[in-house]
Amino acid sequence: MPIPEQFIDELVHRSEISEVVGEYVHLTPKGGNLWGLCPFHTEKTPSFSVSRDKQIYHCFGCGKGGGVFSFVMEMEHLSFPDAVRHLAKRVGMEVPETGGRDAGRKKYRRVLEANREAARFYHDYLKGPGGEAVRDYIAQRQITPKFAGRFGLGAAPGEWDTLTRTLTARGFSKMELLDAGLAVAGKNGGVYDKFRSRLMLPVIDVRGEVVGFTSRILPGLEGAKYLNSPETVCFKKNQLLYALNFVKATKRPNIVLVEGNIDVITLHQAGFDNVVATMGTALTADHARILSRYTKELVLCYDNDEAGKKATQRSLGILKDADLTVRVLQLPNATDAEGKPLKQDPDDFVKKFGPAAFERCLNGSAGQNDYRLDVLLQSADLQSEDGRRAFLEAAVETVGSLQSPIDREIYGAKAAAAGGVSANAFHQTVEQWRKGRMRIAQKKEQRQNLAPAMTHQPKSRELRYTNIRSARAEEGLLRLASLDPALLERMAVEPEEFSAPVLGKVFSLLRQRHSKGLSVQISTLAGELTGDEMSHMVEVLSQPESLANAEWAMDDYIKTIKTEARQRENPNSGEALLELRRRQREKTMEDGQ
Repeated sequence: MPIPEQFIDELVHRSEISEVVGEYVHLTPKGGNLWGLCPFHTEKTPSFSVSRDKQIYHCFGCGKGGGVFSFVMEMEHLSFPDAVRHLAKRVGMEVPETGGRDAGRKKYRRVLEANREAARFYHDYLKGPGGEAVRDYIAQRQITPKFAGRFGLGAAPGEWDTLTRTLTARGFSKMELLDAGLAVAGKNGGVYDKFRSRLMLPVIDVRGEVVGFTSRILPGLEGAKYLNSPETVCFKKNQLLYALNFVKATKRPNIVLVEGNIDVITLHQAGFDNVVATMGTALTADHARILSRYTKELVLCYDNDEAGKKATQRSLGILKDADLTVRVLQLPNATDAEGKPLKQDPDDFVKKFGPAAFERCLNGSAGQNDYRLDVLLQSADLQSEDGRRAFLEAAVETVGSLQSPIDREIYGAKAAAAGGVSANAFHQTVEQWRKGRMRIAQKKEQRQNLAPAMTHQPKSRELRYTNIRSARAEEGLLRLASLDPALLERMAVEPEEFSAPVLGKVFSLLRQRHSKGLSVQISTLAGELTGDEMSHMVEVLSQPESLANAEWAMDDYIKTIKTEARQRENPNSGEALLELRRRQREKTMEDGQ
């Protein structure tokens, strides 16, 4: 059976939303609500609002919204039942057994248990006779036993199914091992180990759970050099950062992002406990948001080869609008005995030159604007007129995209000097470029304003209204119900008469809950609505509505809904034809945006 609705109500009552959100976001009182920087998108001016009265949150920037369950689901990447358990644990409540709905939770728990047992197996195998080759490799990489233990390093046997046989003997089914990504299915129907003859590095999330593995094949063997767990219910590489479980406690003022897991371990061993890496994938917006929760300054330290430079540029693009100060640590160029350039990564550098040298590089890391100009200069041919022009055109766009006038003046002067033009001429060109971009933005806004009805549409296309007039009335009914749930008893209209499916769905759910004597707070519907549906409903309920003329307004809303419903049933009426033409005009305007 599902989680009892009465339990949900009591949990909502005990979970004050401002206190829960305040554990993640710094909130400041303003105008009756609490405000802070949105945790779901990068911003520098607070647009994230929390209402104690309505027990909802809403971001006016990205549009995200919901109640206490939705917030925890978004922040911790949890399902609704898991969010309930998370909050229940927080307030000391025990969640009743949920029968069929608990299947997903059970699968998640078994995957974590399998990963934990696998991590122990690999670590024990490393210490035994079979782990000699991996121990030799660890010693070769100059990783001490202390840090090998700290990061839980292990060894995967070379045999086909050693781990599979061991864990099935401990009570795990082969399907559970497949779910955890620890085993793979063979063509003949057999099951064998995913990882073999490898150095194993468990991936631990910020809660201390082993959610998966990354691995490195031993030198001289065939196979992928690095291999990660596949995507599972708990291993989402676009949302994971290796060693963040350690870094969250660092006292250093920043976090350093590197490319490789061994880089992370080597730097931690050298005293830099603020280093993380992505899981074999490029930096994502999700990564940026996660990092911004733990630091205000991020230092990129990728390999100094061409691939590393491209990765740096790509990451700077992702981080452009992040709520982070971004710096770039460029490792010095190195050459071999013949003077040929050598690839140098943080692991190589700290072993060759020591922690103090890396500290100096870290302290001297360039701001992202300096780095962008340096990159342009390195590729520019300033000796030719065409080369100078190409550099200056690229620099105008780079400087023009800076939001701060002070930054534009500082870096504009640098670019002008490098390109051999006056700072004033460069500044004028930058401002012309910005005016051009502004005109484009204004034209887009004007096109949107030509369709005022469409500006009130849900952001998600799947939820778009087909009848604006009826939808406005439907929204009004829901706002009245949220202000005075007793009005639900007198709302003589059926969900089937609603033109907007999402509004009809919410009306039906609220009426059902009210008939059972349950709360009709929108937060209690988190298990019934999608994220987009919840965000839209919060936006709807955030619009002004008054109980001063509630009866008159309710009757007017119901009359409108019923009239529009009859017209939909009888499309040949004159009024229906006029409505059809109006909707066609709105659609044409929307398509032209």
